[in-house]
Amino acid sequence: MTTVIGSIARAADFERRPAQPEARERALWRTGDFVICEMVAGEVGEFQIELPSGEQGVLRPGDRLIGALGARAATLQVVGDWRAAEGEDLETLNVAGVLGKCTSIAVGAPRPARLRYVGHAVRDGSVCTMRSVLEEPPERELTAPVILIIGTSMEAGKTVAAVALTRALKSMGLRVAGVKVTGVGRFRDIRAMGAAGADFIADFVDAGLPSTVVPRDEYEAALRRLGRVIAAAEPDVVIAEAGASPLEPYNGEFAVRYLADRVCATVLCASDPYAVVGVIQAFGSAPDLISGRATSTKAAIDLIGKLVDIPALNMLDPESAPKIEAFLRERLRGVLPTAVSGGEAAPEG
Repeated sequence: MTTVIGSIARAADFERRPAQPEARERALWRTGDFVICEMVAGEVGEFQIELPSGEQGVLRPGDRLIGALGARAATLQVVGDWRAAEGEDLETLNVAGVLGKCTSIAVGAPRPARLRYVGHAVRDGSVCTMRSVLEEPPERELTAPVILIIGTSMEAGKTVAAVALTRALKSMGLRVAGVKVTGVGRFRDIRAMGAAGADFIADFVDAGLPSTVVPRDEYEAALRRLGRVIAAAEPDVVIAEAGASPLEPYNGEFAVRYLADRVCATVLCASDPYAVVGVIQAFGSAPDLISGRATSTKAAIDLIGKLVDIPALNMLDPESAPKIEAFLRERLRGVLPTAVSGGEAAPEG
């Protein structure tokens, strides 16, 4: 029997300090509890799991998985919640090891792995939770300017934009923190920013949440803690990606409003040009730049120009690099004047 650890448990160091399963009454279960489950035979022969290192592992029937109880409300893949599970039956809600019961799934999306609850992860006589394995960050206020990335949906191109913005900021000689403030826990997105040169990466997992589908007060407390974690890294600039869209049940609207005083630029990544109009109208504010799948071709960018008077850039196009840097220099000029002099003019709307 093999024990596989999901990346959602990356802060727990279960590889070096193993935990033992101990069954707990259902009434004592809580979001963010680490649990040990065994994969049972079912529709999935084997299941891809993201490991704490960020690399991919495989979970097979009979293997055990250490994950965390949580919830997900994806528009294109899996919807589920640990509270919807019955008895000892659980399922993987994502590849990072967020666990619950699938209540809805998109056609064609990979099926969750079926699991049997073995027990909570216990170490040194105490149940391990996502919050309990973290060290308390110092009391520091986040003062760095924030480049905020929001989207019209999942898979709209937000992480691609985050990578391009990170590279541009690093070329300007700035210390960059790449963070994800809402979504469902997965290491891949912030690792992409790290690979692009970010000096520090973090997300809500570093504040003790498996996803941000939680009550507002729980999310607010975690976001404030994440702010202290970021501040301790002393970045010049923060790139903050909000998963999904601000109006989905991930507390994105609150995150946007919470960061508003620090935001010097907002980038909207849209799935298509008409979605740009939809989010602007629904959210009641306009971004400073549009990117994502909606900017895949010149025809799409031209259509955006007809719909809204906001500049749009395809960040996958190498020719956009100087325009991205010019946009950032313009937006940062008032808050980091000595670091952003020079460069060509920013893209016009």
